[in-house]
Amino acid sequence: MNNVNLSLQVIPINEADAYPIIDKAIEVIQASGLKYEVQAFATILEGPLDQVLAVAVAAKEAALAAGAQELVLNIQIHLKKDKDVSFEDKTIKFQ
Repeated sequence: MNNVNLSLQVIPINEADAYPIIDKAIEVIQASGLKYEVQAFATILEGPLDQVLAVAVAAKEAALAAGAQELVLNIQIHLKKDKDVSFEDKTIKFQ
């Protein structure tokens, strides 16, 4: 199975302090064992499609368990039919 990139943005709605909720979602991603990068507006993951999707769902569940009553999840997936997709392929020329 080829690696894909998944970008996940977890946005708690109508929360006075959203960061602790977002932090719980990121903790799930960190514990997943997948390659990831936390960025200013989203966290990107790299791995097989079924695994990155499962982590996105688990991160959503963690945000709800942390007290979120309403969430917006923005998810983007980049995949190729017969090749891996990696962070470095997209960013190496800018480093």
